[in-house]
Amino acid sequence: MSKSPITCHVLDSSLGKPAAGVRVRLQEYNPIAEAAAALEPLVEGETDSDGRCMQLWPKATEGQTQEELAKLKAGAMYKVFFKTKEYFEGTGRKCFYPWVEITFEVQDPDQHYHIPLLISPYSYTTYRGS
Repeated sequence: MSKSPITCHVLDSSLGKPAAGVRVRLQEYNPIAEAAAALEPLVEGETDSDGRCMQLWPKATEGQTQEELAKLKAGAMYKVFFKTKEYFEGTGRKCFYPWVEITFEVQDPDQHYHIPLLISPYSYTTYRGS
């Protein structure tokens, strides 16, 4: 299988450890009218024991190859949606942000887009990873 063009990594900065078991959804932004748009769900995943979700891309269907499917669109916008409340509740903690949404625009569809997220019960931060 080809490498997913979009991956993520979630770290629990309050514990200094990877955040395993965070549910993640990837969506694509699709304009439908001049002042309206829809977010199309592409795939859902979950972070592994190292806090990574390395296959955050739909699987090929009949008649498609994974290589064809794994191509991003120049100028397209995508959103990664992290369900952080479920993660914190699962570790016996409350949190202020029930989810985190990170929207980004693809400038170069031949590049890999890695989205790191650092979370704690009352804050989060992100950056463009490599």
